[in-house]
Amino acid sequence: GAEGSTLMSYFSKNQIQALKPKITFSTLRDLQCPVLQSNDLQGKPEESCSTEELFEWLGAVLNQVSLDNNSSSFLSTYCCPEPNTVVEKAFLCTITGFIIPEKIIQLLEQLCCYFGEPKLAYWLILTVHGFADSPVSWRESEHGFHKGGENLYNFVIFRNLDYWLQMAVGAHDDCPP
Repeated sequence: GAEGSTLMSYFSKNQIQALKPKITFSTLRDLQCPVLQSNDLQGKPEESCSTEELFEWLGAVLNQVSLDNNSSSFLSTYCCPEPNTVVEKAFLCTITGFIIPEKIIQLLEQLCCYFGEPKLAYWLILTVHGFADSPVSWRESEHGFHKGGENLYNFVIFRNLDYWLQMAVGAHDDCPP
């Protein structure tokens, strides 16, 4: 009734519209990357890195933390796990906004096409990160913010189309089975 029409006029008057997702691209040059083997989740000394090491490395890259273990850095003395390789160019695309699951599946399919000729990448990652203060996470449970509001998953896709799925939520949240 009257309440609804008042709300509508308020929204139209203030020109509140659905926001389009914001897309940013960046090129990371000479990036140290962990060496991964799709069939080895635990990693092997001098052969490949583990899923945990990859997860930590990805967090550093996405937060633009230096990977050179500089002792004078007040931010981080983190360094890329061993074994690693230097990639001349790595592309980072960030899409920020409300993104429905169908669009995520579409993105995943498009990323897999990247392994067509020429086969330049050994693996790539799609990270889906919920807002830290989102009211829900997975299942029917509320999302507990507590300390960090962790609420994300990674698809690590390999050239042979094997993949790893990593999920991270706060200690008080439900996680899919």
